[in-house]
Amino acid sequence: MSRTQVPALVALAGFMAAAAFILVRRFYGALTTVGATASLPLWIVAAACLFTAYMVRKRREEGKVGLDRSQLNPMMAANFMLLGKASAWAGAVCGGLFTGLLVYIVPRLDVLAAAQDDLPGTVSGALGGLALAIAGVVLERSCEVSPPTEGEPVG
Repeated sequence: MSRTQVPALVALAGFMAAAAFILVRRFYGALTTVGATASLPLWIVAAACLFTAYMVRKRREEGKVGLDRSQLNPMMAANFMLLGKASAWAGAVCGGLFTGLLVYIVPRLDVLAAAQDDLPGTVSGALGGLALAIAGVVLERSCEVSPPTEGEPVG
């Protein structure tokens, strides 16, 4: 499996921001208020990813990766790597969507009362998407292990 490329995440976030801006420009009046709790799942998953990355990195440094019950199973580390990859992409998508909404509402803060109500939730969502993307990349990179050297046993 290849590493998640950060420029690809940035490109996806930019694309999603542009798409959200185009849609919000047309349908802003039909949208409900974006509350600050809309970004709460992004922050929770980002915190979980960072905690998991810390634990995996700690186990790797202590040499506690293996098939014993007291060790971190390598398949679990691979699952955590996939969680990190998925979180990075989901963070890019969500962060881009909130950023597109933010680009639309910031110039209209003095004109639209709804834009003032949406600002805190939108800023929190954009930052939550960024935090999730960063946490996902950190988790993915924390789970990488180099292949064993020639002659060294795998387990």
